[in-house]
Amino acid sequence: MDHDSADISGEQISVEPPRPVPAGPVVVSVCISCKAAETGTIVGPDMFDAVKAALGDGDAAVMVRPVQCLSVCKRPATVAVTSPDGYTFLFGDLQTDSGSAALVSFVESYQKADYGLVPWRERAEVLRKGMVARVPPMRWSPEDGRAPK
Repeated sequence: MDHDSADISGEQISVEPPRPVPAGPVVVSVCISCKAAETGTIVGPDMFDAVKAALGDGDAAVMVRPVQCLSVCKRPATVAVTSPDGYTFLFGDLQTDSGSAALVSFVESYQKADYGLVPWRERAEVLRKGMVARVPPMRWSPEDGRAPK
């Protein structure tokens, strides 16, 4: 859509253009219902605690939140990283220590990257191997479907 506003059912709705750098906080959602396949032990709360501790409580630009399920049950522990106008990344198979450490670096890169699109080679190996999905921003949809340059 090339317009700054849209008329839907007689209502004028303003459409804000997408931003190259993600706006608002980076939201890190940690599945707290993930269970280890081998033992059935719930590993999600430990991952949440580790990610929360690693990313800190005092940074208003990052919000770490627990979620009940990210529906990647065969690949615990699972974490999603997203923001307004940014890509959403979903990672699985994360171990508490290595996963939380990798996420710190990833979130820092995400905050600086256009549309939060952190290049594959810049992601820690544990995140490259644990990649489940990369979903484009809701309000960004180029005609050719390609990532922005």
